[in-house]
Amino acid sequence: MKRGNFLHCSSSLIFLNQSFTKKNETMPLTPLVYWAQRHEDIYLRVELTDAQNIDVNVNDNVLQFKAQGHGAKGQNEYEFSLEFLLPVKSEVSHKSTQRQVNITVQKEQRGWWKRLTLQERKPVFLAPDFDRWLDESDAEMEIREKLLSSVASMFSFSLNVSGFVSLKTGFLFVYNLVQFLGFSWIFVNMTVRLFIFGQDSLYDTFHTISDVMFFCQILAAVEVLNAAFGVVQTGVIPTFIQVVGRNFILFIIFGSLGEMHNQPVVFFVFYLWSTIEIFRYPFYMLGCLNTEWKTLTWLRYTIWIPLYPLGVIAEAVAVIQSIPIFDETKLFSIPLPKAVGTSISFSYVLHIYLVLMFLGLFINFRHLYKQRKRRFCTKRKAN
Repeated sequence: MKRGNFLHCSSSLIFLNQSFTKKNETMPLTPLVYWAQRHEDIYLRVELTDAQNIDVNVNDNVLQFKAQGHGAKGQNEYEFSLEFLLPVKSEVSHKSTQRQVNITVQKEQRGWWKRLTLQERKPVFLAPDFDRWLDESDAEMEIREKLLSSVASMFSFSLNVSGFVSLKTGFLFVYNLVQFLGFSWIFVNMTVRLFIFGQDSLYDTFHTISDVMFFCQILAAVEVLNAAFGVVQTGVIPTFIQVVGRNFILFIIFGSLGEMHNQPVVFFVFYLWSTIEIFRYPFYMLGCLNTEWKTLTWLRYTIWIPLYPLGVIAEAVAVIQSIPIFDETKLFSIPLPKAVGTSISFSYVLHIYLVLMFLGLFINFRHLYKQRKRRFCTKRKAN
């Protein structure tokens, strides 16, 4: 290559590099933005330290933000814009702290959005705010909790609001303590008998354990009421499915059929149930005291992954074993008119129940997985 051509190419590269550098210098910097929602509001948290000259407004359903502060690229001017999925009100409020800027935008119509922005592809600077994130059902539960608190404050009880909260906390602590003691007795008793008597202990589980199991599972109906009335923030449907499903197995399959009392499947069902609960109830007990033991938290949100499906399989085995017994004894059969001259066996109901059982497994597994993901994602975000 000739010297003149080489110099010309070098000059061109220098010019392009300077142009690219100047373009980068003029491009606006974008801060990290985290979002969450409720049925009526959108919450944005802008990661900008010591923000100054904050300008936030909403025009034509587009939020414009501009401020100076210390962000991901150091001390600079940052800005971004978001076009919302659905209409919002033009009034926008914001509050600046030393570490961030909190923005609240009101939805035009109450509802739950499937995403934040009109564009399907999420902007790279936008992420969920797991510190404030709730699913739609959890948000409904939050509203119910607030409504319950408002109703309590309207009546002139002898107890004030703090007394009501203390009463609720005390009730939940005692309930979880009783359930923990009950299932711990079941678990320890079955474990000791297994080591002492070996395989023989599998055949008399119902006779030695059923009384305490009946008590614990009848008491578990309180959990459905707690969820329905907002005493605890959890979904009503998953709780209802678990409590009703267990009681169906305990009272209908095991309790009503003497032929099932000596079946080894009773041992496996009772043992799997109690193993899950000896970690769940003490976790809730510590929660009443605003205390956490990390090992117990991990076990509560993890041990169900293998045990819950195994428990459902054991319950399904119990149902399958009971079907020929119900056919033979005609127990719970539905009589038909004499002209037909027969009856509908309860085993038909059990076949339908088997299908519903695995549908319930899917619903509860999904609910528990979302709880686990939200719990540990939130903790990682906080760290």
